Amino acid sequence: MPHIALGNDLPGITGLMAHRPDTAGPLGDLANALLRAPSSLDPGERELIAAYVSRLNDTEFCASSHGAFAAAQLAGGQQLVRAVLADPATAPVSGRLRALLNVAAEVQGSARPVSDRTIAAARAEGADDTDLHDTVLIAAAFCMYNRYVSGLATELPKDDEYYRHSARRIVADGYRGGIVRGD
Repeated sequence: MPHIALGNDLPGITGLMAHRPDTAGPLGDLANALLRAPSSLDPGERELIAAYVSRLNDTEFCASSHGAFAAAQLAGGQQLVRAVLADPATAPVSGRLRALLNVAAEVQGSARPVSDRTIAAARAEGADDTDLHDTVLIAAAFCMYNRYVSGLATELPKDDEYYRHSARRIVADGYRGGIVRGD
């Protein structure tokens, strides 16, 4: 049961955003800019970074949501997402994406500079300044989103179809209006 009365039965961040549309707009705009706007990283790769950080933060709603969003946009689908969330070191992803996942893990782990070694490894795999910037910002933002969702003890959806349905909407429309409903 959520720690606050939301006045709706929507799971995860969707319930929080419906409860506070004044903050939902900016939070949705940020997610859209980070995950859907033009970038050197594909939207599926960015969603995968968000899902991975969410898994590291033990935020099931966000890991499952963004995992579904990534799966809908990546050639390896849900199997690839499961592999990355289990162990990015052995997952069938490019060296560049694996190195960026390592960058994201360092950002998630502590509020200090990513190590020179991890940055050099990412650059050696072809990551450029934009890749590094976007990965660090996605990881930092998802630490915030995860704490918002987990800190208020939001509910999980009743079944996994919620995630698949939401993925179809995100792929088609992005994070419009700040609220991603399961309908």
